[in-house]
Amino acid sequence: MAMARRCVAGPLAAAIAVAALSAPRRACGQSLSDALNLSGYYLNVATGVLEGPYTPAGVTDFQRLRLMASPDLGPLQFDIAYEQSLELVSDPGLGLGPQLGGNASGINWLPLQWTIEDWDHGSWRHRFDRLFVSAPLGASAEATAGRQTISWATSLILTPADPFAPFDPADPFREYRAGVDALRIQGFASSFTELELVLRPADTPEGTTMTALGRITTASGPWEVSGWAGVLHDGGAASAGATLTAAGTAFRGEAELRWPDDVLRFSIGADRSFSVAGRDLYMVLEYQRDGYGARDPADYAAVLLSAPYQRGELQVIGRNELALQASWQATPLLTPELLAVWNLDDGSLLLTPAASYSLSNEMYVRGGFYFGIGAGRTTEYGVVPSSLYLSLTAFF
Repeated sequence: MAMARRCVAGPLAAAIAVAALSAPRRACGQSLSDALNLSGYYLNVATGVLEGPYTPAGVTDFQRLRLMASPDLGPLQFDIAYEQSLELVSDPGLGLGPQLGGNASGINWLPLQWTIEDWDHGSWRHRFDRLFVSAPLGASAEATAGRQTISWATSLILTPADPFAPFDPADPFREYRAGVDALRIQGFASSFTELELVLRPADTPEGTTMTALGRITTASGPWEVSGWAGVLHDGGAASAGATLTAAGTAFRGEAELRWPDDVLRFSIGADRSFSVAGRDLYMVLEYQRDGYGARDPADYAAVLLSAPYQRGELQVIGRNELALQASWQATPLLTPELLAVWNLDDGSLLLTPAASYSLSNEMYVRGGFYFGIGAGRTTEYGVVPSSLYLSLTAFF
């Protein structure tokens, strides 16, 4: 294990060195932690899985430790997030799956992720999930370069028009979005209008691709509208999105057109808060039609091997999908939740009831189930094995 320790020390030492060099001189009485804006996050997810069509029964444990710093050096702002993750499995045929703690785009261009140790029953890895610097460009613009988080989604669960590392719809751990390697320029034409330009190289299974997109977002009254266009993974792409807030409800929609594939992807939905027994009930309902998705189970293998899926652009593999999410604040500390994702083409359904309990302002536990309902190997969610998970999340 001595070699593994040396492997960890290099990137961690680099992160500390960058933070230390970037930090301003401390004022009298100011701690190093305050000067570097240090913080952290720990996640532990234990899972029990029943035997499924493609997986054995067993147990897994996933742990992630994240250290973050955001020092300033004059007008320059740095952001650093370093993570170590440990995955343990009782059977080599088990995998954690993207829905339980998996938060990586998988096609990052910069070499900022490494494997410390791999063995039959586990893996130990580390990476920089964020490593970027921002600099002002005049009074109303800034440039950011490096691994950073970018989201252009309008919808909340199914987001086909977000070109940057969208979440798995069934992922219950969304504290941090995966970073992508890019140069981003943001400008503010007014208090309600923002312009963006993103240049992103990506290391995909098909080779290195380039993304160059421009976006505009503006708000007026109950409307917020946005649109982007340009080159996405070496192909043409354009998108439009809008949110209308009316009658206490937010109505959302986004669409993306791709060429030369001539594929249209879009989602529509609504979300609203209700009062039930004096407590807030929040609900989201969304429908997605994805031209990259499969029309029927015979197409699933082709979709899983397709370039868009391999690049992480598809959140689900069906062409027509419906998602419903509900969360109710039963007490100030306890929040039960339910997520259902329904493949309208093959009729299969994924149900994920869960509950979160706050132990303190910095720590909470969460437990939940995954139920896949469908005709076994012939449906998208019929292959999902039933599982139970229990997690602990702590911030420091």
